[in-house]
Amino acid sequence: MLVVSNIAKRFGIEEPLFNGVSFTVNARERVGLIGPNGSGKSTLLKIVMGELQPDQGSILFTPPSLRIGYLAQGLTVDDNLTIREVLYPQLTALETAEVDVERLADAMATAHDDALESLMSAYGEALERLENLSRSVDVAKGETLLAAFELDNLVVQVGNLSGGQKTRLGLAALLLNAPQLLILDEPTNHLDVVALEWLEGWLQDFDGGALIVSHDRTFLDHAVNQIVAIQNHRARVYVGNYRDYVETVQSEQDKHWAVWRDQQTEIARMEQVVHHMMSKAARKENATKDSTQRRYAKKVAKRGKAQEKRLERYLASDERVDKPQQTWQLKLDFADLPATGQDVVFLEDAAIGYGDTPLLEHLNLSMRAGERVVVLGPNGHGKSTLLKTIIGALSPLAGSVRLGASIKVGYLAQEQDILDPTGTALATLQQASPMNQTEARSFLHFFLFTGDNPLRPIADLSYGERSRLMLALLVAQGSNLLVLDEPINHLDVPSREQFEQALSSFPGSVLAVVHDRYFVDKFATTVWHVREGELTVEIRDPMLA
Repeated sequence: MLVVSNIAKRFGIEEPLFNGVSFTVNARERVGLIGPNGSGKSTLLKIVMGELQPDQGSILFTPPSLRIGYLAQGLTVDDNLTIREVLYPQLTALETAEVDVERLADAMATAHDDALESLMSAYGEALERLENLSRSVDVAKGETLLAAFELDNLVVQVGNLSGGQKTRLGLAALLLNAPQLLILDEPTNHLDVVALEWLEGWLQDFDGGALIVSHDRTFLDHAVNQIVAIQNHRARVYVGNYRDYVETVQSEQDKHWAVWRDQQTEIARMEQVVHHMMSKAARKENATKDSTQRRYAKKVAKRGKAQEKRLERYLASDERVDKPQQTWQLKLDFADLPATGQDVVFLEDAAIGYGDTPLLEHLNLSMRAGERVVVLGPNGHGKSTLLKTIIGALSPLAGSVRLGASIKVGYLAQEQDILDPTGTALATLQQASPMNQTEARSFLHFFLFTGDNPLRPIADLSYGERSRLMLALLVAQGSNLLVLDEPINHLDVPSREQFEQALSSFPGSVLAVVHDRYFVDKFATTVWHVREGELTVEIRDPMLA
């Protein structure tokens, strides 16, 4: 269905973004395209879709008339449109055609004979137009998709939808057109667990092919059967899901380390032999005037020189392996956080929501020091509203919500809307913490901001870079309660794992809305389940019960 052959792309005179990328997508194959942010995944999808031209290589679709469904990052439609106007772009034309057919039918019923023939001709054309539009606007299938993505009861404009609802609407519009090949750029962003599981099941039954960029590791485990990993400007194909890929890479790395360690042992042995021979020759030559002993010392020195040449050839040979590269981990320092009491969050008969419409009522909850709470539930049911009420950005509609003594909140917004797009990472950090430029640049270096990146406008940073910057701000400000609204949504897999590692060493408390099931399983001590006006508590760490 899709053949990607030897694709290369570069921007400017710098080294190529990627080079020699080749893989295929056949029917029933669901290929996960992974790699660090900035490795070129979205660029590659744009090349596949013809939005960008490669510097070399080719893209082949079989057959050329293949129906392709492409979901880019973010839904780019008029915010004034309604959900159904996006889903059925020809709905207005269909309604107009229905009116025309009805109008012409009424006209024929009362027309004189001399006008009947022209009316019948116009009626036939209008009826044919209506039939064609009816086939293209499959309302029954569309409403089924809207129900699956929990959009069927919403009568609002697109501009009023959340990020997750926009993603689901884009998927619904895509699937409605019955594509044979799917090209999906991070379709799991903002999707809740219910929608993720529905999409996983749908993909497993999909008879076509799919090329999917995603950082959701559980989704990649459940949905794909092949991985294409872009790293160091190259792409490599792995059979199986994400877990199979990790096991293969880990096994290869273990073997690489074993070979390298054996090599280091051999190098050390050869160096010791050379040192021993040269030292022995020097001692004998300096300690005796006997000509026989001096000749013997010269022979030993000659053998030592030979061993030294052999070592040099070995070090320069192709059989020598380089030391495996260590993954660059985020280095975070959570020292000197303000001490807190035993309880950090209290909700007493609280109701939350907007205006006079509560999303959740009668909430009686507390969060203890060191607890790691994840809030799960469908989009639009009040998770983000709950977080904003706890941090004081919204007032409760009833009851009380308060924080414990000495609590300093660090809030990471879902859409990163608390960053000034005109500022830089360096200036933003210096405004938040008393650091000089050298200290601030060194600190940002721990969060993977290198070279001139700290001086770039925030508007030009990727989602992953913005998330890392906001995490750096929380650390620099000494927060002891982190309130995180989908903090890893736009992070690549390595950055997600670095984020998890950082939080695992954080001694404070964490309250997070996260849809990444890997993250939840590894991190949460408590889960607050939110759905249809109810909040239930699941204790995952019995020590906190």
